[in-house]
Amino acid sequence: MQSFDRPLLLIERLNVAYPGSHAPVIDGASLSLDRGEIGCVVGSSGCGKTTLLRAIAGFVGVEDGTIEIAGAVVSGPRFTAPTEKRGIGLVFQDYALFPHLRVKDNIAFGLRFLGPAEQAARVHEMIELVGLAAHADRYPHELSGGQQQRVALARALAPRPSLLLMDEPFSSLDVDLRARLGAEVRQILKASATTAMLVTHDQQEAFAMADKVGVMHAGRIEQWDRPYELYHRPATRYVADFIGEGVFLPAKVLTSMNVEIELGELRGKWPLNTPPLAETLNGGACVDVLLRPDDVVHDDASPLQAEVVRKTFRGGDFVYTLRLNSGREVLALVPSHHDHAIGEKIGIRLDAEHVITFPTESAATLPLK
Repeated sequence: MQSFDRPLLLIERLNVAYPGSHAPVIDGASLSLDRGEIGCVVGSSGCGKTTLLRAIAGFVGVEDGTIEIAGAVVSGPRFTAPTEKRGIGLVFQDYALFPHLRVKDNIAFGLRFLGPAEQAARVHEMIELVGLAAHADRYPHELSGGQQQRVALARALAPRPSLLLMDEPFSSLDVDLRARLGAEVRQILKASATTAMLVTHDQQEAFAMADKVGVMHAGRIEQWDRPYELYHRPATRYVADFIGEGVFLPAKVLTSMNVEIELGELRGKWPLNTPPLAETLNGGACVDVLLRPDDVVHDDASPLQAEVVRKTFRGGDFVYTLRLNSGREVLALVPSHHDHAIGEKIGIRLDAEHVITFPTESAATLPLK
């Protein structure tokens, strides 16, 4: 019996350890995913994200905590429901298509519990959903990588799983195709009202596909939130470092809403996220402020100057690394028609709406990326 007043996927205080390991691979992870939402866990290699997905799938047991799918506990310290009893679909890195079966037969593979007419109708529905009607009678080797991925997705969706799990689903594709297919897969999942969880090391892929994203580090989920919040309101310094680009600059706290840095005064839309300090309310406390490239604007009319020390061309814009008078560096996102030379000084000004602060560290002047 499904409980519709609870999240479709609920993970609470999950611990997973492998035999002989000195530390848990998953360490107290918690997250929830509502029906129809797409979630993603992102992190560097070895952070535990694939193990988390395997635990959700029932491939590994848990030492502590619980995993609940559609209102039913499927994993606990002394209980692991079989994978086939969890109502999940799986999409693997290598697609795992049957090479001797045509597209329509690959999709029909998990529908043997249906009668012939129902099976044919569901296969037709899935082929139309993923846009492969013209390729229904082809074999996997006759398809492109992106088309094969859509077949794998259709096959996983055909039995109407409660939850779809995807492990680095686009890792074998080139960068342009990954971006395009990610948008297509999101559209397909939303059109079918499918709840899905994927893992990836690519944060752009995570942002393009997911409603909720978790940043994982050393087995812990540092923050589980909307992509916008991860970028503009990172909960930890690690999340601030991992997500996007930026630098930390030392700052003096003026009030609970604004600080002063080398480039001038910053005022936020909400109170500073640094833990409350007695001296903060009176001013004078020192913190580190995170500046993103879009917080620093190129302005020829500005009296504030910075030297171009590096630049990265991205087609529509440059990301400049600029050296301030103090020797500290900041990043600036600049339209590509402003092509300034290395060593040239340009005018800049602050245009930051979010003041993101953390306790001061000695390495605060170094770029994050």
